[in-house]
Amino acid sequence: MAFSAGTIAFFAGLFLLAAQGEPPGDVPENLRAPADEQLVLHAHAKGFQMYVCQAATDDKFSWALKAPDAKLFDAHGKTIGQHYAGPAWKHNDGSEVTGKVVARHDAPEAGSIPWLLLAAAGHSGSGLLSEVTSIQRLHTQGGQAPAAGCEESKKGTETKMPYSADYYFYAAAKAQGRN
Repeated sequence: MAFSAGTIAFFAGLFLLAAQGEPPGDVPENLRAPADEQLVLHAHAKGFQMYVCQAATDDKFSWALKAPDAKLFDAHGKTIGQHYAGPAWKHNDGSEVTGKVVARHDAPEAGSIPWLLLAAAGHSGSGLLSEVTSIQRLHTQGGQAPAAGCEESKKGTETKMPYSADYYFYAAAKAQGRN
């Protein structure tokens, strides 16, 4: 099986992350997690950003984000959860976190959805995500809404745009048993 350069870079990044226990160094200042939080999980997502064609306030039609639909993978490529509308992330252990965007940064790669910092807005279940306080979406590829094809005759039509991203989940150091 051949791996793409992006896949190799992803796994190399996971190795470095695991070895250092630190978040990535390429995070823009406005997307950095609070200093009193520690990284608890890094997951790679692969899936779709789903859009629906609808009328905008100016009576023109445009693609609007409906929801993400992605699987979350660990460093070994094993499925560990899913990402969906909310936005929400659910781990295989049953824990779930929903988030609210607090900052965004344009993705360096053209045609890719923005990088984000989100604050936890709610939790359910108990497990790895139950104490998460911040989430970063970084290293996005793809996922932007189509540039054309949304017009009145297509109202209500949905489309899926493939994307991938790295999600970094943080919790307060005390929640991890650290002082």
